[in-house]
Amino acid sequence: MGIIQIELFATLDLVGQSPGRPDEDPLGFPFGGWQAPLVDEVAGAQIGAAYAGTDALLLGRRTYDIFAAYWPHQEGGQIAELFNRIPKYVASRGRPDLSWAGSTQLDPDLAGAVREIRDRHDHVKVVGSLNLVQSLLREQLFDRLDLWVHPIVLGTGKKVFDGGAVPTNVTLLEPPVASPKGTVYLRYGIADGTPATGDMTASVAD
Repeated sequence: MGIIQIELFATLDLVGQSPGRPDEDPLGFPFGGWQAPLVDEVAGAQIGAAYAGTDALLLGRRTYDIFAAYWPHQEGGQIAELFNRIPKYVASRGRPDLSWAGSTQLDPDLAGAVREIRDRHDHVKVVGSLNLVQSLLREQLFDRLDLWVHPIVLGTGKKVFDGGAVPTNVTLLEPPVASPKGTVYLRYGIADGTPATGDMTASVAD
């Protein structure tokens, strides 16, 4: 069985909407492309390295449409070669254009389809796709979560944990790394059990 790894770019107030460019998801959101001014060599290298070993993409409809309009026309480069070569799985209730080579629409039973994909591949990457991410969080259908937290606060926009998260333990898989512009890269893995509780007053008294 392989792993499902979610990649998320977020602001300090955990907005994950439209990080890459203004027209990604513009409805009612004036800050599309907020990530671009904050990318530096360190963050760029981290993002590239995060795709090592990826052998399939799992995408929501909006992210898939954006990728399918761009990546098939790119030549050269690590990301373009990878995205155009590996299978792409699309979670959508509609009828997406699957002309991008290697694209397949998932069955309506999302949880079952994702489990089948995890059994079929070694390393499945989920990029963006906030609506899909909520479903994966709700069903705990992920093994790793990469989160880049950027040093801005927007106060509006779709959040990365927007209604899908359920009580879940995660564990930090490697030390956090900060880029020169202040972006912090965090890699977590899902852990057993649910969050515990306690009484901080007892600790303070000791």
